[in-house]
Amino acid sequence: MNENTKSIEDGLKSLIEQTYLIEKEYKILGESYANLQKFTQGIVESLGASLWTINSAGEVVLSNEKAKQIMEILPSINMQKSTQEVEFQGRVYAIKITHSMQNQIILATDITDEKRSARLVSMGAVAAHLSHEIRNPIGSISLLTSTLLKRIDDRNRPLIEEIKKAIYRVERIIKATLLFTKGVQISISEIELNKLQDMCKEAIGQYAFSKDIEFEFSGFDGIIRGDANLLDLVFSNFIFNAIDAIEESDDDSGVVGIEHKFENGMHNFYISDSGVKLPSGAIFEPFKTTKLKGNGLGLALSLEIINAHKGSVAVQNEPKLFTISLP
Repeated sequence: MNENTKSIEDGLKSLIEQTYLIEKEYKILGESYANLQKFTQGIVESLGASLWTINSAGEVVLSNEKAKQIMEILPSINMQKSTQEVEFQGRVYAIKITHSMQNQIILATDITDEKRSARLVSMGAVAAHLSHEIRNPIGSISLLTSTLLKRIDDRNRPLIEEIKKAIYRVERIIKATLLFTKGVQISISEIELNKLQDMCKEAIGQYAFSKDIEFEFSGFDGIIRGDANLLDLVFSNFIFNAIDAIEESDDDSGVVGIEHKFENGMHNFYISDSGVKLPSGAIFEPFKTTKLKGNGLGLALSLEIINAHKGSVAVQNEPKLFTISLP
Protein backbone atom coordinates (compact mmCIF):
# COMPACT_ATOMS: atom_id res chain seq x y z
CA MET A 1 0.00 0.00 0.00
CA ASN A 2 1.55 3.27 -1.09
CA GLU A 3 1.39 6.47 0.91
CA ASN A 4 -1.35 8.02 -1.28
CA THR A 5 -3.66 5.05 -0.74
CA LYS A 6 -3.01 5.06 3.01
CA SER A 7 -3.62 8.78 3.15
CA ILE A 8 -6.97 8.33 1.35
CA GLU A 9 -8.00 5.51 3.69
CA ASP A 10 -7.04 7.54 6.75
CA GLY A 11 -9.01 10.46 5.38
CA LEU A 12 -12.07 8.30 4.74
CA LYS A 13 -11.78 6.77 8.19
CA SER A 14 -11.52 10.20 9.74
CA LEU A 15 -14.50 11.39 7.66
CA ILE A 16 -16.59 8.40 8.79
CA GLU A 17 -15.66 9.03 12.39
CA GLN A 18 -16.58 12.70 12.04
CA THR A 19 -19.87 11.71 10.40
CA TYR A 20 -20.69 9.40 13.31
CA LEU A 21 -19.74 12.17 15.74
CA ILE A 22 -21.90 14.72 13.93
CA GLU A 23 -24.77 12.22 13.80
CA LYS A 24 -24.41 11.60 17.54
CA GLU A 25 -24.30 15.32 18.29
CA TYR A 26 -27.30 15.90 16.01
CA LYS A 27 -29.21 13.16 17.84
CA ILE A 28 -28.33 14.73 21.19
CA LEU A 29 -29.35 18.13 19.83
CA GLY A 30 -32.62 16.68 18.55
CA GLU A 31 -33.36 15.14 21.94
CA SER A 32 -32.51 18.44 23.63
CA TYR A 33 -34.82 20.28 21.24
CA ALA A 34 -37.60 17.75 21.85
CA ASN A 35 -37.13 18.13 25.60
CA LEU A 36 -37.19 21.91 25.20
CA GLN A 37 -40.40 21.65 23.17
CA LYS A 38 -41.90 19.37 25.82
CA PHE A 39 -40.80 21.75 28.58
CA THR A 40 -42.21 24.75 26.70
CA GLN A 41 -45.50 22.95 26.03
CA GLY A 42 -45.66 22.02 29.70
CA ILE A 43 -45.31 25.67 30.66
CA VAL A 44 -47.97 26.65 28.12
CA GLU A 45 -50.37 23.97 29.39
CA SER A 46 -49.78 24.97 33.02
CA LEU A 47 -50.99 28.50 32.36
CA GLY A 48 -54.35 29.28 33.91
CA ALA A 49 -55.37 30.87 30.63
CA SER A 50 -55.90 30.04 26.97
CA LEU A 51 -52.90 30.78 24.73
CA TRP A 52 -52.48 30.98 20.96
CA THR A 53 -49.50 31.89 18.80
CA ILE A 54 -50.55 33.16 15.36
CA ASN A 55 -48.11 33.68 12.49
CA SER A 56 -48.08 36.51 9.94
CA ALA A 57 -50.41 34.50 7.67
CA GLY A 58 -53.03 34.38 10.42
CA GLU A 59 -52.49 30.67 11.12
CA VAL A 60 -52.50 29.21 14.64
CA VAL A 61 -49.06 27.62 15.08
CA LEU A 62 -49.30 26.94 18.82
CA SER A 63 -52.17 26.58 21.29
CA ASN A 64 -52.75 24.91 24.63
CA GLU A 65 -55.66 22.65 25.57
CA LYS A 66 -57.63 25.50 27.16
CA ALA A 67 -57.34 27.46 23.92
CA LYS A 68 -58.50 24.51 21.82
CA GLN A 69 -61.71 24.35 23.86
CA ILE A 70 -62.67 27.92 22.90
CA MET A 71 -61.18 28.25 19.40
CA GLU A 72 -64.41 29.91 18.22
CA ILE A 73 -63.60 32.98 20.34
CA LEU A 74 -60.81 34.08 17.95
CA PRO A 75 -63.07 35.88 15.42
CA SER A 76 -64.47 37.95 18.30
CA ILE A 77 -61.03 39.26 19.29
CA ASN A 78 -59.89 42.59 17.87
CA MET A 79 -56.30 41.84 16.83
CA GLN A 80 -55.51 45.57 16.72
CA LYS A 81 -56.12 46.08 20.45
CA SER A 82 -53.51 44.89 22.93
CA THR A 83 -56.01 44.59 25.81
CA GLN A 84 -59.76 44.03 25.77
CA GLU A 85 -62.62 42.06 27.31
CA VAL A 86 -64.64 39.59 25.25
CA GLU A 87 -67.87 37.79 26.19
CA PHE A 88 -68.12 34.27 24.81
CA GLN A 89 -70.59 31.48 25.63
CA GLY A 90 -71.73 33.16 28.83
CA ARG A 91 -68.17 33.75 30.08
CA VAL A 92 -66.04 36.90 30.17
CA TYR A 93 -62.39 36.79 29.06
CA ALA A 94 -59.62 39.34 29.52
CA ILE A 95 -57.56 39.37 26.31
CA LYS A 96 -53.91 40.43 26.08
CA ILE A 97 -52.04 40.47 22.76
CA THR A 98 -48.24 40.73 22.45
CA HIS A 99 -45.84 40.34 19.51
CA SER A 100 -42.74 38.18 19.08
CA MET A 101 -40.97 38.63 15.76
CA GLN A 102 -43.70 38.07 13.12
CA ASN A 103 -46.04 36.23 15.52
CA GLN A 104 -48.94 37.40 17.68
CA ILE A 105 -49.28 35.82 21.10
CA ILE A 106 -52.84 35.93 22.46
CA LEU A 107 -53.62 35.22 26.11
CA ALA A 108 -57.28 34.86 27.19
CA THR A 109 -57.99 34.71 30.93
CA ASP A 110 -61.44 33.76 32.22
CA ILE A 111 -62.48 36.59 34.58
CA THR A 112 -66.15 35.67 34.86
CA ASP A 113 -65.99 34.94 38.59
CA GLU A 114 -64.08 38.15 39.29
CA LYS A 115 -66.65 40.15 37.29
CA ARG A 116 -69.46 38.39 39.14
CA SER A 117 -67.85 39.14 42.51
CA ALA A 118 -67.43 42.79 41.59
CA ARG A 119 -71.04 42.93 40.42
CA LEU A 120 -72.26 41.33 43.66
CA VAL A 121 -70.26 43.79 45.75
CA SER A 122 -71.75 46.69 43.80
CA MET A 123 -75.29 45.30 43.94
CA GLY A 124 -74.88 44.46 47.62
CA ALA A 125 -73.82 48.02 48.42
CA VAL A 126 -76.83 49.44 46.58
CA ALA A 127 -79.19 46.92 48.20
CA ALA A 128 -77.82 47.69 51.67
CA HIS A 129 -78.24 51.43 51.10
CA LEU A 130 -81.83 51.00 49.91
CA SER A 131 -82.60 48.68 52.83
CA HIS A 132 -81.36 51.27 55.32
CA GLU A 133 -83.41 53.95 53.57
CA ILE A 134 -86.72 52.06 53.74
CA ARG A 135 -86.25 50.30 57.09
CA ASN A 136 -87.58 53.16 59.25
CA PRO A 137 -90.59 54.02 57.04
CA ILE A 138 -91.57 50.36 56.86
CA GLY A 139 -91.24 50.08 60.64
CA SER A 140 -93.60 53.04 61.05
CA ILE A 141 -96.12 51.54 58.62
CA SER A 142 -95.92 48.20 60.45
CA LEU A 143 -96.64 49.91 63.78
CA LEU A 144 -99.54 51.81 62.23
CA THR A 145 -100.97 48.58 60.76
CA SER A 146 -100.80 46.84 64.15
CA THR A 147 -102.65 49.78 65.71
CA LEU A 148 -105.31 49.71 62.99
CA LEU A 149 -105.91 45.98 63.54
CA LYS A 150 -106.91 46.70 67.13
CA ARG A 151 -109.40 49.41 66.17
CA ILE A 152 -110.81 48.48 62.78
CA ASP A 153 -114.17 46.78 62.28
CA ASP A 154 -114.36 43.17 61.09
CA ARG A 155 -115.36 44.11 57.54
CA ASN A 156 -112.02 45.80 56.85
CA ARG A 157 -109.86 43.43 58.91
CA PRO A 158 -108.94 41.09 55.97
CA LEU A 159 -107.59 44.08 54.00
CA ILE A 160 -105.39 45.28 56.87
CA GLU A 161 -104.18 41.71 57.48
CA GLU A 162 -103.10 41.45 53.83
CA ILE A 163 -101.26 44.77 54.15
CA LYS A 164 -99.58 43.44 57.29
CA LYS A 165 -98.45 40.32 55.40
CA ALA A 166 -97.03 42.46 52.60
CA ILE A 167 -95.14 44.55 55.16
CA TYR A 168 -93.85 41.35 56.78
CA ARG A 169 -92.42 40.27 53.43
CA VAL A 170 -90.67 43.63 52.92
CA GLU A 171 -89.25 43.45 56.44
CA ARG A 172 -87.86 39.98 55.68
CA ILE A 173 -86.24 41.25 52.48
CA ILE A 174 -84.64 44.11 54.41
CA LYS A 175 -83.40 41.75 57.10
CA ALA A 176 -82.03 39.27 54.53
CA THR A 177 -80.29 42.02 52.54
CA LEU A 178 -78.59 43.53 55.60
CA LEU A 179 -77.55 40.10 56.85
CA PHE A 180 -76.11 39.18 53.46
CA THR A 181 -74.17 42.42 53.03
CA LYS A 182 -72.84 42.57 56.60
CA GLY A 183 -71.99 38.87 56.86
CA VAL A 184 -73.58 36.16 58.97
CA GLN A 185 -72.60 35.86 62.63
CA ILE A 186 -74.24 33.06 64.58
CA SER A 187 -75.01 32.70 68.27
CA ILE A 188 -75.19 29.02 69.24
CA SER A 189 -77.66 27.74 71.84
CA GLU A 190 -79.90 24.72 72.37
CA ILE A 191 -83.12 24.83 70.36
CA GLU A 192 -86.12 22.58 70.93
CA LEU A 193 -87.20 21.31 67.52
CA ASN A 194 -90.88 21.68 68.34
CA LYS A 195 -90.20 25.38 69.03
CA LEU A 196 -88.53 25.64 65.63
CA GLN A 197 -91.62 24.03 64.12
CA ASP A 198 -93.83 26.61 65.88
CA MET A 199 -91.67 29.43 64.51
CA CYS A 200 -92.08 28.04 60.98
CA LYS A 201 -95.86 27.77 61.40
CA GLU A 202 -95.99 31.36 62.66
CA ALA A 203 -94.02 32.50 59.57
CA ILE A 204 -96.46 30.61 57.31
CA GLY A 205 -99.31 32.49 58.97
CA GLN A 206 -97.66 35.77 58.00
CA TYR A 207 -97.07 34.78 54.38
CA ALA A 208 -99.62 35.66 51.69
CA PHE A 209 -100.73 32.91 49.30
CA SER A 210 -103.96 32.17 47.47
CA LYS A 211 -104.09 28.39 47.01
CA ASP A 212 -105.15 25.63 49.40
CA ILE A 213 -101.80 24.34 50.69
CA GLU A 214 -101.31 21.57 53.25
CA PHE A 215 -98.21 21.71 55.45
CA GLU A 216 -96.97 18.39 56.77
CA PHE A 217 -94.44 18.57 59.63
CA SER A 218 -92.98 15.35 61.04
CA GLY A 219 -90.16 14.26 63.34
CA PHE A 220 -89.71 17.64 65.06
CA ASP A 221 -88.74 16.15 68.42
CA GLY A 222 -85.56 16.59 70.40
CA ILE A 223 -82.95 19.34 70.56
CA ILE A 224 -80.54 20.89 68.06
CA ARG A 225 -77.75 23.40 68.61
CA GLY A 226 -77.76 26.54 66.50
CA ASP A 227 -78.92 30.12 66.13
CA ALA A 228 -82.70 30.00 66.51
CA ASN A 229 -83.46 33.26 64.68
CA LEU A 230 -81.20 32.45 61.75
CA LEU A 231 -82.44 28.87 61.41
CA ASP A 232 -85.99 30.18 61.53
CA LEU A 233 -85.05 32.45 58.63
CA VAL A 234 -83.55 29.51 56.73
CA PHE A 235 -86.50 27.14 57.11
CA SER A 236 -89.09 29.83 56.43
CA ASN A 237 -87.15 30.77 53.26
CA PHE A 238 -87.33 27.19 51.99
CA ILE A 239 -90.99 26.92 52.96
CA PHE A 240 -91.83 30.22 51.24
CA ASN A 241 -90.05 29.03 48.10
CA ALA A 242 -92.15 25.87 48.24
CA ILE A 243 -95.32 27.96 48.59
CA ASP A 244 -94.30 30.13 45.63
CA ALA A 245 -93.61 27.00 43.55
CA ILE A 246 -97.15 25.76 44.24
CA GLU A 247 -98.58 29.22 43.52
CA GLU A 248 -96.85 29.16 40.11
CA SER A 249 -98.13 25.67 39.27
CA ASP A 250 -101.36 24.91 37.41
CA ASP A 251 -102.83 23.03 40.38
CA ASP A 252 -105.45 24.57 42.66
CA SER A 253 -103.86 23.07 45.76
CA GLY A 254 -100.57 21.62 46.93
CA VAL A 255 -98.55 20.00 49.69
CA VAL A 256 -95.38 21.14 51.44
CA GLY A 257 -93.55 18.49 53.46
CA ILE A 258 -91.00 19.28 56.19
CA GLU A 259 -89.53 16.15 57.80
CA HIS A 260 -86.74 15.83 60.39
CA LYS A 261 -84.60 12.73 60.91
CA PHE A 262 -81.52 12.25 63.07
CA GLU A 263 -79.24 10.04 60.95
CA ASN A 264 -75.55 9.17 61.34
CA GLY A 265 -74.99 11.90 63.90
CA MET A 266 -76.61 14.60 61.73
CA HIS A 267 -79.94 16.39 61.85
CA ASN A 268 -81.39 16.02 58.36
CA PHE A 269 -84.36 18.13 57.30
CA TYR A 270 -86.18 17.11 54.12
CA ILE A 271 -88.26 19.85 52.45
CA SER A 272 -90.44 18.91 49.49
CA ASP A 273 -93.36 20.44 47.61
CA SER A 274 -95.76 19.63 44.79
CA GLY A 275 -95.08 22.86 42.90
CA VAL A 276 -93.15 23.64 39.72
CA LYS A 277 -89.71 22.12 39.20
CA LEU A 278 -86.51 23.92 40.07
CA PRO A 279 -85.02 26.12 37.35
CA SER A 280 -81.76 25.08 35.73
CA GLY A 281 -78.58 26.90 36.69
CA ALA A 282 -77.11 28.21 39.92
CA ILE A 283 -80.15 28.54 42.18
CA PHE A 284 -78.02 29.73 45.11
CA GLU A 285 -76.51 32.68 43.21
CA PRO A 286 -77.33 36.02 44.92
CA PHE A 287 -79.66 38.54 43.23
CA LYS A 288 -80.64 35.97 40.60
CA THR A 289 -84.17 34.58 40.59
CA THR A 290 -86.72 33.22 38.14
CA LYS A 291 -89.57 33.57 40.65
CA LEU A 292 -92.44 35.97 40.08
CA LYS A 293 -91.66 37.54 43.44
CA GLY A 294 -88.46 37.75 45.47
CA ASN A 295 -85.05 39.41 45.28
CA GLY A 296 -82.87 36.32 44.79
CA LEU A 297 -81.30 36.48 48.24
CA GLY A 298 -83.33 33.86 50.11
CA LEU A 299 -81.45 30.72 49.06
CA ALA A 300 -78.07 32.46 48.89
CA LEU A 301 -78.43 33.74 52.46
CA SER A 302 -79.81 30.38 53.65
CA LEU A 303 -76.78 28.57 52.25
CA GLU A 304 -74.48 31.08 53.98
CA ILE A 305 -76.26 30.51 57.30
CA ILE A 306 -76.12 26.71 56.93
CA ASN A 307 -72.40 26.90 56.10
CA ALA A 308 -71.85 29.06 59.19
CA HIS A 309 -73.46 26.23 61.21
CA LYS A 310 -71.01 23.79 59.54
CA GLY A 311 -73.88 22.13 57.73
CA SER A 312 -74.74 21.51 54.07
CA VAL A 313 -77.59 21.68 51.58
CA ALA A 314 -78.29 19.04 48.92
CA VAL A 315 -80.72 19.52 46.02
CA GLN A 316 -82.52 17.13 43.70
CA ASN A 317 -85.30 17.74 41.18
CA GLU A 318 -86.71 14.26 40.51
CA PRO A 319 -88.44 14.10 42.90
CA LYS A 320 -88.01 17.69 44.00
CA LEU A 321 -86.29 17.74 47.39
CA PHE A 322 -84.03 19.95 49.49
CA THR A 323 -82.00 18.27 52.23
CA ILE A 324 -80.54 20.46 54.97
CA SER A 325 -77.97 18.68 57.13
CA LEU A 326 -76.86 20.18 60.45
CA PRO A 327 -74.55 18.78 63.16
